[in-house]
Amino acid sequence: MRLDPAPAEPLTLAARRVHEAQGFGRRAFALFQAVRHPGPLVWVLPAHAPHLPMLRGLPDGVGDRLHVIRPNSEIDLLWSVEEALRATAVTLVIAEPEKPLSLIAGRRLQLAAETGKTTGLMLIREGAGSNAAETRWHCTPLPKETADSTPHRWSLSKNKKGTLRSWTVYWNGATPAFNLVSAAGERHEPAETPT
Repeated sequence: MRLDPAPAEPLTLAARRVHEAQGFGRRAFALFQAVRHPGPLVWVLPAHAPHLPMLRGLPDGVGDRLHVIRPNSEIDLLWSVEEALRATAVTLVIAEPEKPLSLIAGRRLQLAAETGKTTGLMLIREGAGSNAAETRWHCTPLPKETADSTPHRWSLSKNKKGTLRSWTVYWNGATPAFNLVSAAGERHEPAETPT
């Protein structure tokens, strides 16, 4: 029996739910999640997708656990995602649908994730989200300031069970370790001067 990881804020996706990520940094966000989910991973891409994950370029340990599925049609893609979400051995299912998900399709995926106790992450185009998604993340890469990590801006634009928020994250792209940039505090009164 697989135990679900305890939720750890702020960047952990809720288990047994399907989430969405959009923006130019959505694949980096997906890889970040893949590193943090132990066990088998499934990535479902359309058969004609021009970009495939390069096993040697993936974060540590991800390539050894990754299974890529390339269905020929959007219907086959959704079927593959649903079946992968039902598989109890799989810890994370990542998919890149071409079309917006209908409410019915989104709800079917949520039910499959609950059944398999699996987490789903749909990498969607801007504005192609489903109302059934648990959370929706907007992911943007930021200009690189240091050589040892890449900064990202990951913002929750939809959250069924929490607040909306943004984080600036420095992630080296190889391990689960990351650094968060603290939000600037607002001071309502002037600071006291020492006497």
